[in-house]
Amino acid sequence: MGSRVISSAKEFYNTLRSLQDQESNNPCIYEVDIQILKMNGDTIPVLNIYCGNQPVFICEKPVPKIYEPDDQPMTKTSNCPLTIMKARQLLSWYTLSQNANASAVDNNPALHPLWVRCDMSDPARTAWVGAETVCTGNKVSAVKLYSITCKGSTVDKKALITLDVLKQEHKKRHPPSSTAIKGSARFSLFGSTVVENTTVESQSSVTVDFKWSHVESVLETPPLSSTATLNIRVAIGDMRSPMYEMYRELEFLQSLADGLRTGETEWMEPLESTSAVNLTKALLEELQGTAKTLQEDAAKTAENSKPTTDMDTPIFNSFLERGDLDFVEQLWVRMKKSVTSYHDIGDCLKLVTEALRYGDIKPWIHRDSSSSLSKLILQSYHQQIDHVSLTGVTPIHMLLEMGLDKMRKDYINYLIGEELTTLNHLSYFLSGEVDPQEQVIRLRKLHHLLEVIMTCGTFLGLPYDRLFLLTQSCLQHYKTYPYDEEHEFKLQIKPALISHFYEKENPVLWRAEVSSGHGPREVRTSVQLSDRPLVDHVIFEADPNETVNVDSEDPAFFTTMVCCSLVNFA
Repeated sequence: MGSRVISSAKEFYNTLRSLQDQESNNPCIYEVDIQILKMNGDTIPVLNIYCGNQPVFICEKPVPKIYEPDDQPMTKTSNCPLTIMKARQLLSWYTLSQNANASAVDNNPALHPLWVRCDMSDPARTAWVGAETVCTGNKVSAVKLYSITCKGSTVDKKALITLDVLKQEHKKRHPPSSTAIKGSARFSLFGSTVVENTTVESQSSVTVDFKWSHVESVLETPPLSSTATLNIRVAIGDMRSPMYEMYRELEFLQSLADGLRTGETEWMEPLESTSAVNLTKALLEELQGTAKTLQEDAAKTAENSKPTTDMDTPIFNSFLERGDLDFVEQLWVRMKKSVTSYHDIGDCLKLVTEALRYGDIKPWIHRDSSSSLSKLILQSYHQQIDHVSLTGVTPIHMLLEMGLDKMRKDYINYLIGEELTTLNHLSYFLSGEVDPQEQVIRLRKLHHLLEVIMTCGTFLGLPYDRLFLLTQSCLQHYKTYPYDEEHEFKLQIKPALISHFYEKENPVLWRAEVSSGHGPREVRTSVQLSDRPLVDHVIFEADPNETVNVDSEDPAFFTTMVCCSLVNFA
């Protein structure tokens, strides 16, 4: 019997070892009815706290993938848990294979942690069991065994576990020793909302994570001495955002860049009823018929665009709308709202180049303007204009340059004006040495940064020093990583800065943890209360003995408990 167990442990170890050594994360089937996956622990919420982003093995029952209409495979996790008996058998093989003192088992290198989905059919309602090696030097000296149990939601706070019970659970598995109890919680400050019992999802969210010591009661509000970290995820394009108009401008810029790359442009719905050609003619006539200089016009525009005192006016509008638009930028503003074809672009630019060639206009432009049209305007000052053939992709390329130039100045105007960064730190994002598609991508990164800053500045009211640090963090991230609206930017803050947002709110996640021991031999027992289940492979049914009051403002919490045992190898 013992030799058969040893043999099974060896076979299981060899399978895990082979999977661990592979660069790919392709799953493997073991004993026909078990699927083993290698993934990062932070992809599974309930394991994230203990595993972080380190690789782990997940054992579960293989389930055929269901293909949706868009041919994307979907797996029903409710069909993939194993029985608790099978899960314990896998953990025993894992533990045995790591014990160098076990007979006929070699001194095997440490494996990644192992976690097994369970069907909660046992009295304790176990949803996961896990095992993790503890090493002394290069030798495995112990294994930590975990069990995760779950209970369905309840609004009855008296039914929730107490801290005394949590401490007793810890003492059951560990000899008397000094213990510490820590708390953590997450609050949602901005994101999805519930309207008439229906959740209105938002692609953007701001949550805050708190950590503190000396927990005194379950669901206590994090003290002001806590450490607090904001998690900020912002999706651009929200029509409610004060930056929505600038987003549309960026989208038009993107369509031009895509048109250059593919040869086909998807034209946006025009915002002006007047044609692009007529708008351009009106701009030229305005320049020809006025005796005032463009500098005076710009000063007048700036005066008219001063921020109003109306508190309902989004403050970002006044920061991003510049009053010093030069001729090329004013032309861009008119064309982006009205062009619907390549011919529109060519006809508008033909009107402008002819007016320049015949000296009908002497427009003012910014000294650092770099577009092709700006260069023609500089040449017109000396009555020497290069011939430009407005055929093929030349007109769309010229318009794209105009937009890139204008939007760069928009972003610079705010970021530098608010002293959030310097031109040196923006050089990567403002470079014109890369192809047009990459230039637009880098501007999109800057736009995403501004949306993040806007959310924290206008909604949360964070002070300058926090916005400055957040700006530096975003800039550094986007110099290295691709554009990603799903990325969560993190920012440490003092709880007092946002206390009015969370003090009277309920957490979406609250956790207490009792711990003892030190370093890799530290053991922890924790309870987590959450507004939604942390386990996705089981269905929680409502307690038939609990009466639910739909009008009650008391939150319902799911309970998840994690217990740990330390198995030492002699």
